Amino acid sequence: QVQLVESGGGLVQAGGSLRLSCAASGLTFSRYAMGWFRQAPGKEREFVASISWSGSRTLYADSVKGRFTISRDNAKNTVYLQMNSLKTEDTAIYYCGVAARTIGVTDTPTMYDYWGQGTQVTVSS
Repeated sequence: QVQLVESGGGLVQAGGSLRLSCAASGLTFSRYAMGWFRQAPGKEREFVASISWSGSRTLYADSVKGRFTISRDNAKNTVYLQMNSLKTEDTAIYYCGVAARTIGVTDTPTMYDYWGQGTQVTVSS
């Protein structure tokens, strides 16, 4: 049984930082791409970041590039999203996913086979 659990969300002031974690069980990350998506109230779910199975390649949405960093620890079956210089526009529910059919980065939601329950990030002004 595959399970993904996000954690690390919360309330932070603009300009601050948060680190999100996504712990997986029921599979290993050694040959799977991983990604983060987010959905804000009244908006479509949007791509945030993706990382290849080895961690050697990453892909970021333009809105977060230079501020967010995705990483993974395959030995711990965990993917991270370090978020710096947070803006109020970053407020959303953040979801992690496993793209089981590719080892490369992807921003396509349909390529992700497993999803976590989401963690709320709220950035105040």
